[in-house]
Amino acid sequence: MTGVETKPAAARPEISAATWRLAWVVAFGAFASGLDTSLINIALKTIQDEFDTTLRVAQWVSSGYLLALAVSLPGCAWLSRRVGVGRLWLGALAAFTVISALCAMAPTMEVLIGLRVLQGLTAGLLVPAGQTILGQAVGPGKLGRVMARLGVAVVLAPAIGPFIGGLMLHSLSWRWLFLINVPIGAVALALGLRWIPHEKGTATTPLDWAGFAYIGMGLPLVVLGLTDWGSDGSPKPVPVLLPLGLGVAGLVVFVLHATRRSHPLLDMSLYRSPGYSTASVAFIFNGALTFGCGLVFPLYFQMLHGNGVVETGLQMLSMGAGTGIMLPLSGRLTDRYGGGPIAVLGTGCAVVATTSFALMGADPSPVLVQALLFLLGMGTGMASTPLVISAFTTVPRDRLPEATSQINILARLGGALGAALFAVVLARGLLGGTRHAFHVAFQWQCGTAFAALASTLFLWLTLHRAGDDGRPQGGPHH
Repeated sequence: MTGVETKPAAARPEISAATWRLAWVVAFGAFASGLDTSLINIALKTIQDEFDTTLRVAQWVSSGYLLALAVSLPGCAWLSRRVGVGRLWLGALAAFTVISALCAMAPTMEVLIGLRVLQGLTAGLLVPAGQTILGQAVGPGKLGRVMARLGVAVVLAPAIGPFIGGLMLHSLSWRWLFLINVPIGAVALALGLRWIPHEKGTATTPLDWAGFAYIGMGLPLVVLGLTDWGSDGSPKPVPVLLPLGLGVAGLVVFVLHATRRSHPLLDMSLYRSPGYSTASVAFIFNGALTFGCGLVFPLYFQMLHGNGVVETGLQMLSMGAGTGIMLPLSGRLTDRYGGGPIAVLGTGCAVVATTSFALMGADPSPVLVQALLFLLGMGTGMASTPLVISAFTTVPRDRLPEATSQINILARLGGALGAALFAVVLARGLLGGTRHAFHVAFQWQCGTAFAALASTLFLWLTLHRAGDDGRPQGGPHH
């Protein structure tokens, strides 16, 4: 005996079966909304031909959904308090399912685009409301593992969307791409009515309509300007710079308005926390890398290697597999080691993968390409959950609705910026040939990955200086 009493290492808190049920029910809704971000893209040419319209008009079937999704996010926190977050999730899922069925029956392109906008408005509420439900229900030391299950649905659904869509289009009408949401939504709704908490909302301050107008104008105009810029690679004053300038102005006015209002639509005071603000910046870069890669690599297989739709979907599965494998593991690692080091490790893997693509020759080994895509998927999946948890652990429990809404806005904004950036790079690079275009795009991917790595390193340093490690052992900090 040494006279020194040793204490056994504290075991991680066990997660109850009820908590896992809640997580999987929420994941059902997240999967349905995430699947629609990429499932329809593969059918745009088919939809264009059926309605005898131009591809530019048909693209609004996808763009309208994404823009509406971004617009609905700022109001999620207010609605969560007003009607109750569980009731909001159930209502949004029910509306999403019904509108999906209506999309499948759309008689004209104009009706289809209008319904897709409504569908995007409801889809934008599902993920942040689900994250809030989990954040409020999960105890200390469990948030990373549980949130990772939701992350699998959020990230994996868009990754497998092109493959599922390609298989369905082989033998079914494009309308079945919408009908697939009906059984998924019905099952999730039946389970949600049983397991999702149904607490009533509380009295709240009036909705910040002015702030909603500013951000509701700013976000779509910024994304619209970037999308039009990326469509042909040449900025034109009226269709590109005008909406882009007005959008940026709207966002600037929104920030100024929010900092001066006592009850703003989004609480800008959250960014006073160094950990939350640095995690938000890192989240933008990670989103830009993830969505940018999701744009580039399908085109890489189709344009450079001449693969068909189904074969391209199969090629992309390796990236989705890497993400799906690492998301649950990253949650466990975050609970144990903290968000900072795990996010750095994930973005480091992404740097290795993107650097390899930028340096590889004109005809790389297919096995090497698949291995690098798997590593890239692992990297982006490993970084996603730690960044969310690092942000959540810096805010009080009662402010999670605001935090989840803002994190999801940043994810969509980062994704839109990344997709638009790489579309511009590809469009301009094609002037020098297809191989040159993708070589330049891979270089930009590499630069984005290095920016993500630098931001996560800064996050780790910021958390360390604040005496925090991004590990949800004691629950959200107050």
